[in-house]
Formats: sequence, C-alpha cells, structure tokens
Amino acid sequence: MQQTNFFVAITFLAVALQFFLQPQLASGQGKMATVLSIDGGGVRGIIPGTLLGFLESKLQELDGANARLADYFDVIAGTSTGGLVTTMITAPNKDNRPMYAAKDINNFYLENCPKIFPQSSRNDYITKVKSLFGKVTGPKYDGKYLKSMTKELLGNITINQTLTDVIIPAFDIKRLQPVIFSTDDGKENVSKNALLSDICLGTSAAPTFLPAHYFETKDGDGKTRSFDLIDGGVAANNPTLMAITHISKQILMGKFKVVDMKPMESSKMLVLSLGTGTPKLAEKYSAVEASKWGLLSWVYENGATPIVDVYNDASSDMVDIHISTLFQSFDSKENYLRIQDDTLTGDASSADIATTENLQKLVQIGNELLKKPVSRVNLETGRFDEVQGEGTNEAALIRFAELLSKENKLRPAESRPIPAYVVPTTNGEHVGRSRAVTGIFLACIFVELILI
Repeated sequence: MQQTNFFVAITFLAVALQFFLQPQLASGQGKMATVLSIDGGGVRGIIPGTLLGFLESKLQELDGANARLADYFDVIAGTSTGGLVTTMITAPNKDNRPMYAAKDINNFYLENCPKIFPQSSRNDYITKVKSLFGKVTGPKYDGKYLKSMTKELLGNITINQTLTDVIIPAFDIKRLQPVIFSTDDGKENVSKNALLSDICLGTSAAPTFLPAHYFETKDGDGKTRSFDLIDGGVAANNPTLMAITHISKQILMGKFKVVDMKPMESSKMLVLSLGTGTPKLAEKYSAVEASKWGLLSWVYENGATPIVDVYNDASSDMVDIHISTLFQSFDSKENYLRIQDDTLTGDASSADIATTENLQKLVQIGNELLKKPVSRVNLETGRFDEVQGEGTNEAALIRFAELLSKENKLRPAESRPIPAYVVPTTNGEHVGRSRAVTGIFLACIFVELILI
C-alpha cells in the first residue's frame, strides 16, 4: 500500500511540476494580426480623427495614459488625408514615442486646413470664376503651405523609422502605376526609404486640388530613383485590402512572426477600417445630368469635382465589398469593423471646404457617428445597413479597444522590460517564478499527505 501511494505521489508531482513549470515566452505570441486603415478625403479626415481619439482614450483607460495607437496595431495604412493621419500617429518624436496623440489630430486639422485650403471670398462671384479657370489651367491650391508645414514637422524622418509598420499608397503618373510605401520596404530597399514628408505630399496630391509631387531617392549604389506622384486615392482610396495583402505577403516570406496564421486567414485578423464620409444617400449626381457634361463639367460642377468623387467612392466601396465578403465567407465578420457615414450633404461632403463652420460640423458628424448603430455593407445594394444586435459604433470601438489591449498583453513589446516575476530558462524561454514556487509548494504538501 505504501509503495502504491509512493508511485501515486511521484506521478502527481510530475504532472504538477509539468503544469506549473510550463515555459511561457517572455515576448509571447499573439492570436490576432491587428490592422488599422484610414481612407482619403481631404478635410473630412476630421471624421476618422474623432473616432481615433475616442478609441485611444479607451485604450488609455485600460492600459494607462501613455497608451498610443501605434502600440496596438501591426499595420496602419492610410491614403491621402489618411496618410497624413497615419504619419502623425506613427512618426517618432525625440522620445521615440508617437509625434501626435490621437486626441490632437482634430486640433491639427482645425488649425492647418484653412491654410492648406484658403477660403477667402469663397462665395464671391469673381472668386468662383477664378476657381473654375484655375481648374483648367492649374491646381486649385498651390500646396506651398502644406509642403512647408510637412517639411518642418517631419524633418529628415524616413519611413523606416515609424513606430509600427505603415503603408501609404501613391500613384506614379510617369510610370502609370501605384507606388506603395511601407516601413518594411523602407528597411530593406534604400530607394524606397523616402522622407515621410515627401510621401505625405505625394499621397495627398489630389488631381485638380493640389500639385503633383516630385522627389528623388538614392539606392545602395548611389543611383537616383525618381518619383512623380499624385494622390494615392487614384489607386486605393480605401487601403484596407492593401494592408491585409501586405501581411499575407509577409507571411509567405516568413517575416510575419507575431501570429501563427496563413495568408488571408480572416479568423486571425482584427481589422478596423475608417471612412471619411460620403454623400451616397444624397444622390448628388444623375445620368440625366452627366449625359450632358463635357470635360469642364466632369472637373467642376456646382463647386464639386465629379470625376474625383466617382473614382474615390468607387475605389473605397469595392474594397469594402471585397473585404466584407472575405470575412463573412470565413465566418469571422465580427473581426472586421468598417465605420463609414454615407449621409453627408452640402459642404460637409466636400474635400476642401475649410471654413470654421464646416470643420466644426465635421467634428460634430464624427461624434454623431459614434452614436449611430454598427452598419455593414449590403453586398447586393452597396449601401450600409444596420447590423442588429451589435449596438453603436461607440460600443463597437470599446469592444475593439478591449480586444486590442488583450492582444497587446499576449505579446509585450520588445522595449518593455521583463517583469520581475519572470525567470529565464536555459533555452531562452521564461517561466513565472511565483507560479513555479506555488506549484512546487502545493505538490510537496500533497505528496506528504499521500505518504503519511
């Protein structure tokens, strides 16, 4: 009997020690690849700016005042104005933390948009005539303030220095092909490691609004590479699919180590895609009217630029439809949150009306969007339909913050010191000291009781 008890005790001790001493990686491995995507849309960047400010505030409630969006997303993608926002929240300051907190995005827009898009005498007849003539002979705005502001703000910071992997598309008008700038490419390809200021000017050079942007870089042999860029919205106004494809490419190359997943495996992706609003429900154009338009009307019609509106909205919607289909097909639709307002009207739907009244209106629209129900694109109609049982966008972002915080804790950043209760093992892994001591103590007590 005593011998039987002894073997029982030894067996229990082995099992207990295996459980309590099971190694845990100090750096951890996450369960989800996390993606943030921000559409283009000029001054309407205030709308996602409002949403991001709310999301970051919830992350700070969970993880402390120093929490920043760049700490939580594997990839942040932005086009045009979304590229500017992406840069603001990922470019490092002197302390190697994000240059802007999300709550400061809107203040940046409120201060700088009137200078980027000057509105003096906007309703004056002579100004309207000059604007129309300008659209024929040159861009509506000279872009000088935007250029000086981005150069001063970003200095010599290059894309390989961002605090997380970013993706910012532009379009090379000389080669007639998209150019995708990313942190990953910047680290591996010197000629793609461009200044963030040049990338921002390129991705935001909207045709008819701002001048195209030219710059040069050098490759490893000193050979010059030139870029002739216009707005990334021409290729991908909604860069969400580009971000997901980027992760899939990294997986195929064996470079994406934070999550064990297959390319396009939506069940292991957590994707937040933010639109800048659209006048879809206003139905501001019609075939009857467009059938009479010539070149000038497609470029300028009642203060709007139909050709730009059509391309941008078509691009954004097609990406949303593709991604919604992907996530629904793999029964992971809850992992994809697209927040878009398709009810904009009047000045609020413009990309460049930077009056104080309109900018404040966009802030209000962003706050109201938080209170609206979660919507998902209808694959048949292309419209956004309310999703029953998922609450408001505000509630969805709170849930998203909780998931991001949980995911972040599974894989601490390399810069975070190893906690005192973690003990290195011989193979480079780690175990919890308190967990180990507790396990040994309880196991010994149980063995003692068995052998009595």
